[in-house]
Amino acid sequence: MPTLAFLRHGQSQWNLENRFTGWMDVDLTEKGEAEARRAGELLKESGAEFDACFTSVQTRAIRTLNLALEEMGESWLPVTKDWRLNERHYGGLTGLDKAETAAKHGEEQVHIWRRSFDVPPPELDDPERFPSLSDRRYAGVTTPKTESLKLTLERVEPYWTAEIRPHLEQGQNLIIAAHGNSLRALVKLLFGVADEDIPGVEIPTGNPLLIELDDQIRVTGARYLDDSRAQPLPTVG
Repeated sequence: MPTLAFLRHGQSQWNLENRFTGWMDVDLTEKGEAEARRAGELLKESGAEFDACFTSVQTRAIRTLNLALEEMGESWLPVTKDWRLNERHYGGLTGLDKAETAAKHGEEQVHIWRRSFDVPPPELDDPERFPSLSDRRYAGVTTPKTESLKLTLERVEPYWTAEIRPHLEQGQNLIIAAHGNSLRALVKLLFGVADEDIPGVEIPTGNPLLIELDDQIRVTGARYLDDSRAQPLPTVG
């Protein structure tokens, strides 16, 4: 039966600065690099043998995967990068300090923008502020101006179905190194989490979630590899 590992990138510079990141291409901090290496150690200790990896086109996820694979001694594994595994687009909140934004708009409104399933933040009205949102990695892609988790799921699910799931159906073990919200979208899909419950699901940075699947790609078991930083897992719906 196939095994699937979800790995949220390690701490990024804007995580540290408490800023909304989304599609902005921000690198890892030293702590984030350490989290990525520790994730690789934990994946190696798990005993699972992986066949291929998927990640976004954002530096923090790519470097997390690379550092983890180095620790595993498996940098040779094939890696597919795709924008559809990117973090959700935070629209007009991109780059803003989270505490200052809460002070301006109210904590309840910011909580809705951050954690609700289907309410997106205001649109980004000046993409030129952030050149990496429109660089050549997105050539031919109609990039969003904002996204809710629901909209993120709408781009992640077709990619999962067409490009990732077939590898699992062939019995391959996979690592998906991505972001808090693209991974939350996949957790919602795999675990059957209800719309009203998904805001309570949190994915910790740099802590691999190992998921056991049956031959119908249904979840039979799941656990975080670092118990000290584990978050509650949803029951399978």
